Amino acid sequence: MARTLFDKIFDPHVVADLGEGWSLLHIDRVLLHDLSGARALREVGEAGHAVARPDLVFATPDHAVSSAPGRTSETFAGGAGLVAGLRQRAAETGVRLFDLGQDGQGIVHVMGPELGIVLPGTTLVCGDSHTCTNGGMGALAFGIGASELGHVLATQTLRIQKPKRMRIRFEGSAPPGVTPKDMILAAIGRYGTAAGTGHAVEYAGAAVRALSVEGRLTLCNLSIEMGARMGFVAPDETTFAWLKGRRFAPTGADWDAAVSYWRGLPSDPGAVFEVDHVIDMADLAPQITWGTSPEQVVAVGGRVPSPSDAPDASKAAAWQAALDYMGLTAGAAIAGTKVDWVFIGSCTNSRIEDLRAAAAIARGKRVASHVTAWVVAGSERVKRDAEAEGLDQIFRDAGFAWREPGCALCVAANGEAVPSGARCVSTSNRNFVGRQGKGARTHLASPAMAAAAAIAGAIVDVREVA
Repeated sequence: MARTLFDKIFDPHVVADLGEGWSLLHIDRVLLHDLSGARALREVGEAGHAVARPDLVFATPDHAVSSAPGRTSETFAGGAGLVAGLRQRAAETGVRLFDLGQDGQGIVHVMGPELGIVLPGTTLVCGDSHTCTNGGMGALAFGIGASELGHVLATQTLRIQKPKRMRIRFEGSAPPGVTPKDMILAAIGRYGTAAGTGHAVEYAGAAVRALSVEGRLTLCNLSIEMGARMGFVAPDETTFAWLKGRRFAPTGADWDAAVSYWRGLPSDPGAVFEVDHVIDMADLAPQITWGTSPEQVVAVGGRVPSPSDAPDASKAAAWQAALDYMGLTAGAAIAGTKVDWVFIGSCTNSRIEDLRAAAAIARGKRVASHVTAWVVAGSERVKRDAEAEGLDQIFRDAGFAWREPGCALCVAANGEAVPSGARCVSTSNRNFVGRQGKGARTHLASPAMAAAAAIAGAIVDVREVA
């Protein structure tokens, strides 16, 4: 019987069938960060349990640390206790910690793949909704709550309902200026933020196969914004080449055996999906959000929608509320909208490929005088690689601030925020009300689009930037 990639990973990890659609699933890897990691480790100990497999748990501070140059764990006073707690609990339990300044520190969903912690065919959890990012490696990776995290740490298992299967195929070749960020924003705009609810989403098709691993991670990152806890791409030769030689990847005969197994993971021809979508790449252009939900998105050459064109009254009300918050006028062209801030970073778009794309736009230009622009590498390794290539100097010469690795302006949990009323083009994943700071107005876009906006001082079609 033809099987999907999802079934090939999920089924062998089932420890027990709990009935009524519930399973006890073995978890191969656990990632921890500063906001929830120390608390989870402490609560497991207070409950009288040991961490079952500390060798399978990896921690790093990312959310509550300053990104200011020269920062320490105390630079942001509000996060100092969280970092100290994570250090203490990791040392007590034997959990491996990648601390500030160390190779391996960074946004948890960036450092996991780059170190080879995340492998095809594995199950992985973290107390963070964007854990789905790691599905770009061909893994079943998803975010869980605090109580679930404690259960996994104590037992290396998780009680879970098996989701349905969805596939989104991107067919054809990417037009000029269209990136993985544009692909997933267009999909969310087309199908909505609830489309993936109750489903595990496989991204497939010629355009997905053509993506780098970094691009696949970006694609999977916004799966949660479509309502799906899991998004993934089948592993292939691109995946294997990217993984080989990484710190925690198999070696020698183990590598050969792993690759042989991984090659059997892709969905079989004829495998059945409860939902199967197809997107023609020829229909896509660079995307930019206009509202306060990732589904409120248009092509950069488009216009801000009018609530009168909404499909129902509920949508009309949501669109009007978004327009009011964002300070936009229905029917106006989105291009040309003045911006105040630009943020290039987050677990969505802060890898070396993302920084190269942004630097290619910024090279030899200057950030508009009224714009504050930040570049925040996703990990210590990305930062070092970028500096070795001279990307940091390109950004500095153009007027961008070059900052230390972490979540930074994505979620404003570290004392860094976009000012109230300011408009920011951001490469992150959420444009919710107040996400980047109280009253901040966020437009989601690709790294190249964000860099172009910084230079122009307004939202601009990157395809028109010389």
